[in-house]
Formats: sequence, structure tokens, C-alpha cells
Amino acid sequence: MMNEQFRTHVSKFILMSENEFAQVSTYFQTQTVRKKENLLMEGQVCKHNYFILKGILRKFFINGKGIEQTTEFAIENWWMTDTFSLLHQSPTEFCIQAVEPVELLFIHRDAQEKLLAHHPGMEKYFRCVYQKAYAAAQMRLKFLYDFSREDLYHYFRKSQPEFLQRVPQYLIASYLNITPEYLSEIRRKSIS
Repeated sequence: MMNEQFRTHVSKFILMSENEFAQVSTYFQTQTVRKKENLLMEGQVCKHNYFILKGILRKFFINGKGIEQTTEFAIENWWMTDTFSLLHQSPTEFCIQAVEPVELLFIHRDAQEKLLAHHPGMEKYFRCVYQKAYAAAQMRLKFLYDFSREDLYHYFRKSQPEFLQRVPQYLIASYLNITPEYLSEIRRKSIS
């Protein structure tokens, strides 16, 4: 099932024979992660790229006030890594943590380089994935500058309703850069 789910995702971007996909699969490993377990801690060097099969990961950093600031979530069929640390093999300033129990595929940086050298179609796949992620990051930045926090919550509620059912309110507040109390107030106003 895990390979089938990943294959379905890959096939959205490139065509690949059964035989080639079987070869591609050998570069990946599976992992189960407990709720609140960290895959990456600040100061470590990121070595892996993660594809979520089931569950939710979040990326966050600790700000100057010692408060966790969530910058990204990844649900099923999304990728997560610290791209800067992975590319430059430098210590990360982020943490990656499971929001709920997670099943994932992961690929080591060195294995990914070999994969791309031996299976050029995967180069296009990862390019497409990164392009979508970059476009989403650009829009998030625009929304952070352009929307009030209340408008941002309502946009988030309409565009990503599955998060509101699965992610604790304090993490949503962290992602929206507001306090949990202010988020409660916004939610109360939208119900009345």
C-alpha cells in the first residue's frame, strides 16, 4: 500500500514503468513516528527528505522569546525537509515533529543524489514538487503581509479544513502567528 500511494503521487508528475518504479522504491525506507516525536532538532544537520503516507508533520523554530513558531505543516502525500540544511549540510535552525502518529517514506540525501543520477525522470518529479512548494511558500508570505490575522484564519479554515479537525488549536495559532487566546476569540466570533 505504501508503495502504491507513493506511486500514485509520482504518476501525477511523470510516467514510469512498473519495473522502473520498483527500482526507484529501493532508494526509500519506511518509518513510523510517534506523536510529538522529533525527526529533526535545531543544531542537527538534515540528512533526509520525508514523504508523508499517513499523519501530519510540522516544522518549527524557537523564536527569541523561547516560543515555538510553526512555519509549515505537511499532511498525506506532501514532502517535508529543511531544504537549506539538506542542501548545504549545515546545522538547521528548525525542528520537524509529528503532530499525530505518522507513517512516512524517507530518502537519505546521498541516496537521493544516486536516485536522480540513475532515474532522470525523478529529477522532473522533484523539480515539480519543489516548484509547488515554493509557490505555496510565496503565497503564504503574501497572506502574512496582506491579510489581517482574522482574515488569515478564515482563509486557512476554508482552504485547509482538514487541518482544523486534526491539528491542536495552539499549533494553528502558532502557524498563524497569533496567540491561542486570540484564535479562540476569532473562532467564537465566526460561530456567532
